[in-house]
Amino acid sequence: MSGFINFSEDDEDTNLEYLYNIGLSHEKRGSPHDAIFYFQKVLEVEPDHINSLAHKGNALGKLGKYDQAISCYDIVLKFKSDYTTCILNKGLALHYLGRFDQALSCYDKILQKTPNDSSALYHKACTKSLQKDIEQALELLEKAILIDSEYAVKASQDKDFEILRNNTKFKALTA
Repeated sequence: MSGFINFSEDDEDTNLEYLYNIGLSHEKRGSPHDAIFYFQKVLEVEPDHINSLAHKGNALGKLGKYDQAISCYDIVLKFKSDYTTCILNKGLALHYLGRFDQALSCYDKILQKTPNDSSALYHKACTKSLQKDIEQALELLEKAILIDSEYAVKASQDKDFEILRNNTKFKALTA
């Protein structure tokens, strides 16, 4: 990679889409550093490219750079306040930073609009578990599992539920 890309104005949109797609490809293959490189190239030309910002945030999150990921999500949410994936991923980044109340606010924003969003329910249950709100965590987890049974398997292995491992209801939900 030379790091310098020069395109004519006529080709700019096509080339930005090309660079964005290369970034997506790297992201899907688990190469967040390379993905960020390409998303950043798009953002140098079009700083408000919503999808590049969102995916750059995701790649930064994969690298554990949660504060930087949140910054990307915040920019996206200024333009598109109902971008559910960004709201959820911002919540996850806040969760990983231990900013649980802020993470819960993100999940609640999703659940206000879509009460049966299994992912928001599951991640809210994770946060509640870490806050030692056992009853609420179990209630949310049960709702998530009723909507998507894959969350039973995920919860059985998720360290966020360590406090619940010996709980009878948790065992029944994840069996």
